[in-house]
Amino acid sequence: MALAALQIAAVLLLVAALIAVRALYLLRSRGTIVCRLRAAGSGWRRGVARYVDGELHWIPFFAVRLRPRHAIARRGLVISSRRVLDGADGPKGLWAVDCGSVTLAMSEDALTGFLAWLEAAPPSAHLLDRA
Repeated sequence: MALAALQIAAVLLLVAALIAVRALYLLRSRGTIVCRLRAAGSGWRRGVARYVDGELHWIPFFAVRLRPRHAIARRGLVISSRRVLDGADGPKGLWAVDCGSVTLAMSEDALTGFLAWLEAAPPSAHLLDRA
C-alpha cells in the first residue's frame, strides 16, 4: 500500500517537473511575452504569446502540448478597445486589449510591442479578403 502511494507521488512529481520545465522553455523562447487571455464566457488564463509570421500564437502555461490554443491573425485585426485593468475585472495594472472574440491582458511594455507589431504590417494586411 505504501509502495503504491510512493509511486503515485513520484509520477505526480514528475508531471509537475515536466510542466515547470515546459513553462520555463516557453518563457525563455525568443519573441514571447507573458500574456493572459480571456475568451468569450471564460476567465483569465495565464500563458505566453509568440509572434509567428502574421499571427500571434497564445500558448497556455499549464498544459501538456506546446501548440498554441489561439492564433490571432494580424490581417484584418481590429482592436475595439484597450484599458488598464483595476483588479475588479482582471489582473490589476495590466492592459486589456479587446481583439474580436478574445481579450488579451499584458504589461505596458508588451502592449507597446503588440501595437508596433500591428502597425508594422504591410499596407494590405488591414484589408479583408472579399469573396
